[in-house]
Amino acid sequence: MIKEIQNIFRLFFILFSGAAITVACESEPDELGMQFFQNGTAQGTEASFDVVAYNVYNNDALEADNDKLSEATLGAFDESNFGMQKSSYVTQVRLSSYDPDFGANAVVDSVVLQMKPLYQTATDSVVTKTYEDYVHSDNIAAKKVVTSYPIKKYGKAKRNFTINVHEVTDFLYSTETNFYSNQQVNTGTLLGTKSFDGFIRSIKITKDSDNSELFSRDAGLRIPLDKDFFQSKIIDKKGSFELKDVASFIRYFRGLKLSVAENDGYIFNFNPNELSVTIYYKYDKTENSTTTRTQGSYTLDLGSSNVHFNQIQYNRSNTFVNHVPSTPNTNGDTKLFLQGMGGPGAEILIPDATIAQLKNLYKNEKVGLLSAKIRLYSDGSLWNNSYSKPDTFTPVVKTVDTDNKVTYSFFPDKDVFAYSGVYKMVKGVDLDKNPAYYEISITQFVKNIIEKEEANKPISINIGSFQTSSSTGALLGTEYTTKAYTPNRIVLVGSDANNTQYKAQLKIIYSKK
Repeated sequence: MIKEIQNIFRLFFILFSGAAITVACESEPDELGMQFFQNGTAQGTEASFDVVAYNVYNNDALEADNDKLSEATLGAFDESNFGMQKSSYVTQVRLSSYDPDFGANAVVDSVVLQMKPLYQTATDSVVTKTYEDYVHSDNIAAKKVVTSYPIKKYGKAKRNFTINVHEVTDFLYSTETNFYSNQQVNTGTLLGTKSFDGFIRSIKITKDSDNSELFSRDAGLRIPLDKDFFQSKIIDKKGSFELKDVASFIRYFRGLKLSVAENDGYIFNFNPNELSVTIYYKYDKTENSTTTRTQGSYTLDLGSSNVHFNQIQYNRSNTFVNHVPSTPNTNGDTKLFLQGMGGPGAEILIPDATIAQLKNLYKNEKVGLLSAKIRLYSDGSLWNNSYSKPDTFTPVVKTVDTDNKVTYSFFPDKDVFAYSGVYKMVKGVDLDKNPAYYEISITQFVKNIIEKEEANKPISINIGSFQTSSSTGALLGTEYTTKAYTPNRIVLVGSDANNTQYKAQLKIIYSKK
């Protein structure tokens, strides 16, 4: 134990070279507590305190548009604790260039929507099939290699989905408009459908004679769309005012909606900016008085400049309804239901009586706080399954001002140890087991309350993680999280007086010289 603690505190050994501690418990002090060791030795003591933990419903909605979706979600998953959660994707469509010229007598051959779900690349999960006797067009002897990658998914392992693509008939305005996950849109024509088995595939074809590449396609999911629709909607409109500029086009062709027909299976993620629709067509090309039918293609812009959002539906189970009140029960809930993509979160409050005890220890017994952590256990009675547990949460401090305006801030621990490289906000333990538990480090938060008389505020947690700057690695802010597209969920033990071993607790380690 001493050796492990020394490793954690290695950054402080130079400053506090005389320090040594012993701790008669399973938890370890964090780096913050070392400041209490000046000279000589100190004895570490652990104490556990009950906390008030309760569900926060969130109304099954959150902002799920351009500003929040680094990834988008699609699919449906139904299980007994939370019920059904179903995610569809809505996006505007723009032309890649305006007033396009498709050539003379252009006729559409095919239209394909391509998306790239996140997928597994581990060797043991990839399946490769080689067709040695493949014959390419023009009777060319060739080899065809098809590599299948299972997508990353949350939910049931095996399920074929029917993915549908509809035309959106509602005007979606601009990216300045906020769209929430409960936003509904009207749809028109069914433009395409695809049976999806959970694998995306790459194709490579090489010539037998010299191994030169004849064809190559990266891994992706391709959905054929109605070529007659795009013939009349796009190609035949060449030269029209609808295709002249952005403002006209997004009012003419208002968008696409991707959804699954089924209500159970899994949810998967994809990069919305890698979504594309390509129109393949032939047109008359005249050179030297000779006219030939020539292949052309035109790609519609479905990228970041378009309004896009996830539309998320719920059908809640009786278990969920019986445990998650629509308004917070600030006396505490025995079970905490945490779910990403707009589902509920939780709040945790340290009782005032506990704060008074800690202040007494600090003022009258001169103890030093080594560590303060909120410990939360997964619930073994309801959440005993093989679904992957979330590996972190987004804990923040909640402040309500005199006008009832709510704001959130990071724990002061983040700033105290911003450059130490050792502060970990949330630690998950035994996440592959039941029960697992999580520890939320709040040492400086508690120290400020008991030593500086700062206000005792609720701690808010949700499924997801905080986003960081790609250049500096720093946290971007409390509002920048992955919760809009994190499909995980978990049931935790809350304020349960009958569960003395696994209930939500504040774990304190303090020293006394």
